[in-house]
Parts: sequence; C-alpha cells; structure tokens
Amino acid sequence: MIKSVFNDIRISAMETAVSTIWEDVDRFKPLMGESTVQKFKKSTGVLGQYVSPEKQTTSDLACAAARKILEEKCIDPNKIGALVFVTQTPDYAKPATACVLQFRLGLPIDSIAFDVNLGCSGFVNGINIAASLMQSSKLKYALLLLGDTAYRDQILNTLYPKDDSGKMLFGDAAVAVLMESNKNAEPISCAYRTDGSRFKSIIHVNSHQRHLKWKEYGSLMDGVGVFNFTINDVPEMIKEFMMDAGTTPDDYDCLVLHQANLYVMKQVAKRTGFPMEKMLVSIDEFANTSSASIPTALTKYYGKEAGNRIIRPLMCGFGVGLSWGIVDAKINVSDILPLLQTDESFDDGLVSPSEKEN
Repeated sequence: MIKSVFNDIRISAMETAVSTIWEDVDRFKPLMGESTVQKFKKSTGVLGQYVSPEKQTTSDLACAAARKILEEKCIDPNKIGALVFVTQTPDYAKPATACVLQFRLGLPIDSIAFDVNLGCSGFVNGINIAASLMQSSKLKYALLLLGDTAYRDQILNTLYPKDDSGKMLFGDAAVAVLMESNKNAEPISCAYRTDGSRFKSIIHVNSHQRHLKWKEYGSLMDGVGVFNFTINDVPEMIKEFMMDAGTTPDDYDCLVLHQANLYVMKQVAKRTGFPMEKMLVSIDEFANTSSASIPTALTKYYGKEAGNRIIRPLMCGFGVGLSWGIVDAKINVSDILPLLQTDESFDDGLVSPSEKEN
C-alpha cells in the first residue's frame, strides 16, 4: 500500500447536491419485466435514483454544493487556493471543467484548478490530492469537488448505450468537500492501490483517441472479474490497513464503502469484521453515484444531525482503474450539511451550428 498521513488538515464541510427529480426503479418494469426489476432491487439494494435533466451536468451540481458550503461557513472565495474536480463526466473534452468552476465560484486567479479522471475511488484519492496540495503550498482552504451524472449520460446514449440494466444501477450526484488547514486537526490517514493490468475490467472506449472509429457499444465490464476484485482485494486492503494502524472495527463509528452494490458491500463488511449495523447504506435512495457515493452515505446518515459530535468513519472507495483506497478521518457531524436539491444549470453562451439553423 501507498500510505499517507496528513496532520493539521481537516474536512471542515461536506455537501451533497442532486437534482429535484427522484424516480423509482419500478418504472423499468414495462421495459425489463417485473421479475427482473424485483431481482435487481433485492441484489443491488437500489430502489431509485436522482436524475439530472439534459441541461444539468455534474459541474452544475458540484458548483451548487460548493457555493452552499461557502455561504454556510462564511468563507470568502478569495481564500480558496485549490480546486480539484474528480469526475468521469466533465463538461468538455477541453478545457478542464475545474477551470470553469474556478470562474463560476469566483475563486482568485492565484489558485490551482484541474480535473482528475477517476470513478469509484475518486473520493479517497481526491482527499489525498487536495491535502497534498494544501501541505505543499501552505494553503488555508481547498475545495474538492466530485461526482458524476452517469444516469443522465446513459439516457443521452454517451455511456452504456445498449445496457438498459445499467440505467437502473446509476444515479446522478455531486459533492463539495472543504478542506481546511487547522493546527488542532486530527490526522487523516490514507492508503492506496492501483492495478492497471486489469484496466479492461471496466472500460469505456468509443469516441476517444485509442478507438476513434468505435462508435457503437464502447462500454465493457468483466462482471466476474470485478466481483472477485471487490470481495477479495478490497477486504484484504481494509484488513491490512487496520492491522498497520493498530485498529479494529470497534474503533470506528461506521464503515462507509463505495455504494457499488448492496450484496458486494455486505460481503466486504462481513470479510473485514464490521457488523452490518455499522455499514452505511445510501444506494437505496441514490443508486451508484460513482465518486460521490461515500459522501452521499455520510449525508444520508448525518446530514440532518445537530450538535458537535465527532465521528470516525473508515471510508473505502474502489472500482474503475482498477483503483482502490482508504481514508481514516474524524469529522464533526455539524460539518456534514443536509442534502441539497437544485435545478441549477450553467449557460456557457455557446450555440451549436444545428441550434443556429433552427
């Protein structure tokens, strides 16, 4: 494992944003059949998902979440020194969407902003990236924005164009995390692994540089391989991490896994010694929201809680890459804001030639 420990840096706010539209997966019964949908609900735990309309992108949700944090915490945008946007559904091939978000949020020119192409491990990797930037550049604040509108993209046929079952599994969400330098902060411990030899396990190839002419079914997944990865490699790393840290499941308030699939999550919890009551579940309401799924679980369980209670979640993200990692941090529940629903979308002023003709 690659291990990192960050002192004097804390997660000082977290906000999850979704659209105002939530839809039940039962709507797929006419297409998939009642038996198929019922089996899907039982195995995955997905009951529905928040769905972004065509003009609402991941960055719109992330921008709304970040703006809410800055307002709630009374933070001057000019004090933000870094913005990291982790997504696989950016607004453009270029420029980096993070640069547009820097403009939309009113962050200073004297800041760094860039995109990171990571999926289900995006949150845990993003914490490391943001904290490293803060540590090396002596920044007071950094914004970590992350998420995907995977369901929206499937409906628009840019991802999994022929996979109707995939449309039931994914939801749209984005998260903003405010990282703050603070001398009284508890350490944030992280660990990471990457196995690029299994890059074809989850891959989307069409319309990109390696396969420019591959225009049809460009998304592929090795279901058996991914399943074996999640129930073997992921628990192994969690156990190794706890052994190195000298901790046990009793030392944590909760286990927060990437919300991939309820059956898989239960297997990981079981194999690492965590009781099921400590495993947070948000996949029922949010579905699989890629890099946003760990924060969505924290939002669902703690977003409405009052007071200054400190929790210690063990957070583990895993997926496309293959990439997996762990973050062990203490968070004040008062810093986990209630769920934000928004219709926000950004008009960039660009008009396509076809729109001009109409």
